Formats: sequence, C-alpha cells, structure tokens
Amino acid sequence: MEQREQGDVRNRRRTGNEIKAALRDLRIQLALLNHQIGGKLALKDVDLDCLDVLARSGPLTPSALARQAGLHPATLTGILDRLERGGWIARDRARADRRSVTIRVLPDRSTEVVRLYQPMIGAMDDVLADYSEAELTVIADFLKRSTEAGERANGALSQE
Repeated sequence: MEQREQGDVRNRRRTGNEIKAALRDLRIQLALLNHQIGGKLALKDVDLDCLDVLARSGPLTPSALARQAGLHPATLTGILDRLERGGWIARDRARADRRSVTIRVLPDRSTEVVRLYQPMIGAMDDVLADYSEAELTVIADFLKRSTEAGERANGALSQE
C-alpha cells in the first residue's frame, strides 16, 4: 500500500472514531436531558421512552408498545399503570372484543413534554440551519443507517 493510501486509511479511521465518540457524547447529553425532563414531570426515563414511541407510532396495543420500546410485557404493565394514573395515557377497549386494549397518549399532557424539550428542539434547528439541503440528506441517511445498525446489534444481543 502506498504511503498516501495509508494516510487516507488512517485519516478515515480517525474521522470514524471521532464520529463514534460524538455519538456517545450525544447519547449522554440526551440521557441527561431526558432525566432532567423526567424529573420535572415525575416520570422515569422508561416512561418518557414509552410516551415517545406512542407519540410517534400512534395508538398501539400493549404488546406492540413493549416490542417497540424493547420491554418485557410484564414490565410494561407497571409503566402503563403509572402513566395512566398520571393522566399521560388512556387505555381504550375495543367494542368488538373488550379484552383488546389500545394505548394512546392524552394530548393535554403532551404539551408539557414538548414545552420542556423546546430548548433542545430550537438548538437543533439552529444547528441544522448551518447545513445545505444536500448535507442534511447525508446526515439524515447516516442517522437512519446508524439506527438500523443499533437495531441489528440489539437483535443480535437478544439472541445470545
């Protein structure tokens, strides 16, 4: 391998390591933010995760929510009880089969969550404004593919 190619490989490896370190730093900052917001709302981090899944996916059955949130169904029952008592969610029974339940987020409480996340949303809007549309497309693709890589890694671990 030529010296120039070796330098390119080293630079690419270094840049890749910087990206991975930045993702770890971002994960920590988001975890701290979620923890602070959860504290202000008297919610646990896992409660916020479930509310986020419901807000993005719409009403779900408990089993679908457990699957998407990566939780054991028995664990989810306690979370849903807590969220329902707090006025965050409603459990709707199907008319045709009263055993069937769908969980949905109650909109009144959702505005509290959005208000608390607003400083981060605004800060991210400011960051995104510095990039061209083409750069944003690359970033979006990178984040989507990174999420898929995380899903694969989680799947592999759960099979062990």
